[in-house]
Amino acid sequence: MAQVDPDPETVYLSGRTPLVASRHDQRLSYCLYVPAAHDPAGAPLPLVVLQHGTARTAMRYRDEYAEWAEQVGCVLLAPLYPGGIEVPGDLHNFKFLKFGELRFDLELLAIVDEVAERYNVTADRFYLHGFSGGGQFAHRFFLLHPDRLAGISIGAPGRITRLDDTRVWWLGTKDVAEIFGAPVDLAAMREVPVQLVVGAADVETWEINNPGGANWMDGAELAGRTRIERLRTLRRDYLDNGLTVRFDLVPGVAHSGSKIRPVAQAFLAALFRGEDWRQPQYPDHEA
Repeated sequence: MAQVDPDPETVYLSGRTPLVASRHDQRLSYCLYVPAAHDPAGAPLPLVVLQHGTARTAMRYRDEYAEWAEQVGCVLLAPLYPGGIEVPGDLHNFKFLKFGELRFDLELLAIVDEVAERYNVTADRFYLHGFSGGGQFAHRFFLLHPDRLAGISIGAPGRITRLDDTRVWWLGTKDVAEIFGAPVDLAAMREVPVQLVVGAADVETWEINNPGGANWMDGAELAGRTRIERLRTLRRDYLDNGLTVRFDLVPGVAHSGSKIRPVAQAFLAALFRGEDWRQPQYPDHEA
């Protein structure tokens, strides 16, 4: 039997895909990992969004999670939000969701919908993991769109938005409805499994304590000095508002998304399998 060559129009649409421009806003793009388990006529696969940080390492995140995605049977989506949109040299645009007229939270939803048109994934509720700047984006996206999330893993955000209606955005949620058109839905947030994860040696502060910087607001320091302290503050806010939270403090790890990856993967895999996800792999004994 003659060998049948692969279709050049589709061969790059499975496995590790190239970066593709978003149809909704072509300044933004995304890449995927589509595992062998993907079957257009079969059961839809979980969709996991991996949100990059300041360095924009979207393809690296995708590649680091690819073997795991093949093992557990999920599709990976790694958006890429370039720096310098509208403001040359800016690196922080996506972290606070709204930048000028650009709404990065809505752009992610548009990308998810675009992916769902081509691939058989469960897109009405997807999983979201972000580390550092990606953790900033992730926990703020959670405030606005808990109804779209099946689970969220928030890794080491340098600046947090508290569930606090006495503080203005982005320190708190006082003016969320005015800025974004809808209030925070705490009841919906309580339905979402939450992991907070940070390295136990993530104590450098040079990047996250920069008064006068473009990504600074006075009052950010009140949440704590290190990423560990700020994530503990976020945990207290979540628990005080009735959310169920898993907190992993990974021993021997500094500020490294790659090194906390296995802990995030364990949390997500437990959700896929319907297992108890709440017990941390590395408990924080100062809780």
